[in-house]
Amino acid sequence: MRNASIHVLDHTPRAVVAIGTDYSDAYLLPSHTHRRAQLLYGASGVMKVVTKGGNWIVPPQRAVWIPPQVAHEVMFYGVSTRSLYIEPSSIPLTRSDCQVIDISPLMRQLLMESVELPLEYQEDGRDGILINLLLHEIARATALPLHIPLPVDKRLLLRCQEYLQAPNIHQSPQDWARDLFMSERSFSRLFREQTSMSFGQWRQRACVVLALARLSAGAQITRIALDFGYESPAAFSTMFRRILGHTPSTYLDQPYA
Repeated sequence: MRNASIHVLDHTPRAVVAIGTDYSDAYLLPSHTHRRAQLLYGASGVMKVVTKGGNWIVPPQRAVWIPPQVAHEVMFYGVSTRSLYIEPSSIPLTRSDCQVIDISPLMRQLLMESVELPLEYQEDGRDGILINLLLHEIARATALPLHIPLPVDKRLLLRCQEYLQAPNIHQSPQDWARDLFMSERSFSRLFREQTSMSFGQWRQRACVVLALARLSAGAQITRIALDFGYESPAAFSTMFRRILGHTPSTYLDQPYA
């Protein structure tokens, strides 16, 4: 099925509804929920998914898992998507939050084929086998560290949101503790409680994920490195590779990293 709304097709009597959609560049899908879980795969372009729990950047040839009833908005940058909408009783993942996942060559072909199936596909034939194999592949997919968690604490949330607008690798926990009128020890404890990461881990993760979005939009590595406060492109590339396993110049060319 192509360019159809899941809200119209939601009660299709099948465990999975597969829909392919093409979005214009910089198209914003406002915050919404689905009764079914969603696997949102971008065959091309980049997606940014935002929930109250954080931000996720989805590079080309990867996907994001969105559990049932999780409110989310999506910004599409020239994306052609393939989505699986999965009945809650059939979901292969038990996560309560979103997760960017890797897509294997097999899974990619299955996703492309799934949107060509009849809406009420034959469950006990080839089409049903294809859908069941897709669910098995989702269950064993590798999670990718492309999530920037956000705190619930209002003061800390505001400070994190400000940072995401102007990231700088040189900002320190001492700076943030002072701005929030807290001791460094209290700040560090609160930050880890709220994000499940140390401040240093979160700062690096934020820089990598935001850099990935800019790289996908065509920004130069040198410009990104300097904007984020790195002393050189080499220093930025070293940090990027440590977290994602590839240099910035090669990451987007690794469709099955």
